[in-house]
Amino acid sequence: MKQSQTNSPLCFAGIIGQDKAKTLLHRAVEQNRLSHALLFKGPMGVGKKTFARIFAAFVNCQQPEKNESCGRCPSCLKFQASSHPDFIVIEPEGAAIKINQVRELKKILAFPPLEAKIRVVLLCDIHTMRREAANSLLKTLEEPPGQTMLILTADEAGVILPTILSRCQTVPFFPLPQEEVAIILTQEAEIEPESAATLAAIAEGSLGRARLLLTKDLLGMRREIIDNLLRCEPDTPATIQTFGELAESAAKLKEDLSELLELITTWLHDLILHSHGAPGKIINQDLRATFTPACRRWSSRQLSERLRLIDTARKQLARNCNPTAVCEVLFFGLL
Repeated sequence: MKQSQTNSPLCFAGIIGQDKAKTLLHRAVEQNRLSHALLFKGPMGVGKKTFARIFAAFVNCQQPEKNESCGRCPSCLKFQASSHPDFIVIEPEGAAIKINQVRELKKILAFPPLEAKIRVVLLCDIHTMRREAANSLLKTLEEPPGQTMLILTADEAGVILPTILSRCQTVPFFPLPQEEVAIILTQEAEIEPESAATLAAIAEGSLGRARLLLTKDLLGMRREIIDNLLRCEPDTPATIQTFGELAESAAKLKEDLSELLELITTWLHDLILHSHGAPGKIINQDLRATFTPACRRWSSRQLSERLRLIDTARKQLARNCNPTAVCEVLFFGLL
């Protein structure tokens, strides 16, 4: 029985949104005008890397059907098994793509593809690439070996060297519809619709970021902090112990601590909208029950002051201040 393409992990139809990217690349293939270097640029977590893998499978499919790979030929089967020898993925080592990774890539590219029509190299998060590594890559981008295509991905907010940009065709990616993200989260994690809607809104249409927030249970920690802010009274022994423990837990999040602070920030913004009866989209749908008691506890001026405290904490963390101490000061200031 022929497998449905919509169920294939290599299917464009399974990608939410990104219609512009699909149209641009399919048209380029049809007109035989496919660039040797593509830059997939857009928000994090919207499917750039998944799209690159699907596109690599498509251009190497031996029996493509209606702008989709067949999912059955030897090439497609190897892509599905993540074992295709001519699909090379390079991701940052630690915080950045380093020059030794680029040098190793250039050694591989000195030889022809083992079996693919088009060898595809996926360089992920190119905005992390250090200048010396980027400069080493320039010649390869300008004159890549035959039968080779390079796909670079970059976050929309990342800084990319102009010399890299000028050598690539940029393919724009956009945030996903929040309603679609919420539906997927509800199906994947079996969470309440209000929590899914909150995650989708906070992630601004980034499914990857929403999954990160869910996996790390950042919504749970956000709720615990907020519940204690509304329940505890300042300067009591129990409050000091509670927020000391919360500060230690928050500090352990390390690079995800900024996401937690962003969650608290969006809640404070929601409170300001609620206190003024102002029109605006409420993000924290699952915390609506906290809005009225919070607005009784703090005035608009006090809410604005708490936003300033979070901004100060962000700056301190950026200067590598002790995260536990920063969180302790912040949480007591938010009371």
